[in-house]
Parts: sequence; structure tokens; C-alpha cells
Amino acid sequence: MKKIIVSVVAVLALGTVASATINNQTGCGLGSQLIKDDSSAVMLSIQATLNGTSGNQTFGITSGTSGCTKTKFVMNERAAEFVAANMDQLAKDVAVGYGESVDTLAELLQVEDRATFAASLQTNYNAIYTSQDAKMADVLDNIATVAL
Repeated sequence: MKKIIVSVVAVLALGTVASATINNQTGCGLGSQLIKDDSSAVMLSIQATLNGTSGNQTFGITSGTSGCTKTKFVMNERAAEFVAANMDQLAKDVAVGYGESVDTLAELLQVEDRATFAASLQTNYNAIYTSQDAKMADVLDNIATVAL
């Protein structure tokens, strides 16, 4: 049975390599690179399975390979902990466009152009802090969306 599945995947992969774009439904990775046909649920399932089980989708996202776009910065646990512990001070520093907490966050996120990062945070303050009781995860998501 395993040989049949491998054979079917190989035939499908070889038969669909000529197509042009990566499917937005299954993301980037080996499955999306090998199987370009996204016309049926079966093909989408094969793409998603190969993307997830081959382990290269995560690597592709962080490195910009396998048809993935490299992220400008990667959220990490230290940044999340920092934001959670410093929500009030970070909000104040973002509002004025500079400060130790903004510099620390930029360092934790490995942002190269810190002046542009700080200015972008200040410009997009209302989009980052959407309410007075904004949660840490929402703040980080909003920073990732608007600041870079």
C-alpha cells in the first residue's frame, strides 16, 4: 500500500510541475512546489500533507525558500514575555515614538532600522493598541502587521 501511495504522489508530482503559481490555500513548501494542480480537494490534501510532514514548510518560511516569503522578523518567546511584562511602558514609549522599551523590543525582534521601526510604531499607535484593555498577543500581531 505504501508503494502505491508513493507511486501516485510521484506521478502526480511529475505531471503537475509545469504549472506556474503556488496555491494560497495550502501555503508554501514541498507539496506546493511539486504539486501545482489545486483543482480538487484531493490535490489540496496532498499538497498540505507534503508541506506539513516533510518539515520544510517551517524552514521555508524562516529562510525564504520553497516558494515561501521570508518574514521581516520572527516573533519569539522573549519578545512575547517582554511585551506582556511591559505593556504600560511600551504603550507610553510607542505613543511618543522612542524609549527604552521600544529599543528593547526592536532588539528582541532583531529589527535593523530601529528609527524607522519606532516611527512606524508611533504612526500606527491606534492600530496597535485598538482598545484600553489590549492583550499582549493582539499587540504583537498588530505590530507585525503595521510596523514593518
